[in-house]
Amino acid sequence: MPGSYLPSSYLPVLIFLVISLAFGLGALIMGSMFRLKRPYSEKLMPYESGITPVGEPRYRFSVRFYVIAMLFVVFDVEVIFLYPWAVVFDKLGLFAFIEMIIFIFVLLVGYVYAWRKEAFTWE
Repeated sequence: MPGSYLPSSYLPVLIFLVISLAFGLGALIMGSMFRLKRPYSEKLMPYESGITPVGEPRYRFSVRFYVIAMLFVVFDVEVIFLYPWAVVFDKLGLFAFIEMIIFIFVLLVGYVYAWRKEAFTWE
């Protein structure tokens, strides 16, 4: 019958989704019903590494901090691509070796560019 088709292979996924949703919501509801609710000033105070916070919490970080963090993430992710390549290096051949040399060269050009723009200096 057209329009009443329900693939049977999706039924276990649907059951799993319903059970996991019910478990998650049930845990949240049970936690809110049975947890202790005794707020006091020290408990409601902001917590920072076991030290009482001092100063304004809305401190502005320098843009350099974000630039260095982004450069770290970019170069770190790019280096992660080297590991699987090194594991199967003997099966890949000369073409993959030349591709990796080009890849490392592009990374090196980006690193030199960031260095020349003084992106790694912290004031």
